[in-house]
Amino acid sequence: MFGLDRQTRDNIWTLIAAPTIWALHFLLAYGVAAVQCAPNQAIFETITATRWMIAGITVVALALIGLIFLRAYREWKGHGSGTVNDQDTDVARESFLEFSTVLLAGLSFVSVIFVALPALFIADCR
Repeated sequence: MFGLDRQTRDNIWTLIAAPTIWALHFLLAYGVAAVQCAPNQAIFETITATRWMIAGITVVALALIGLIFLRAYREWKGHGSGTVNDQDTDVARESFLEFSTVLLAGLSFVSVIFVALPALFIADCR
């Protein structure tokens, strides 16, 4: 209707959104842990509150990366879900960016989980 395309135009910003969220998660999670474990600088009374804060940051990061993954996957499937892009067309470039975004979002999702694992297994600051 009205000639509007429901699909987004992928560019470098959509490609790097998921790794950027992972990097921010990494910075926040390890920053919170470092401040909590620094002598006389603790934010919370116990390490448990810090672990819950890291869990919350992790859930938000995973949700955002999951949304990016689903959007890119849906659009990539809509373009035929090909992995070979040897044509010089707008659709081929769009498909390449969508597939690359799917791969980077998957990698970023796993990376966020690995960054959060120490908060799950380490019970104190020693």
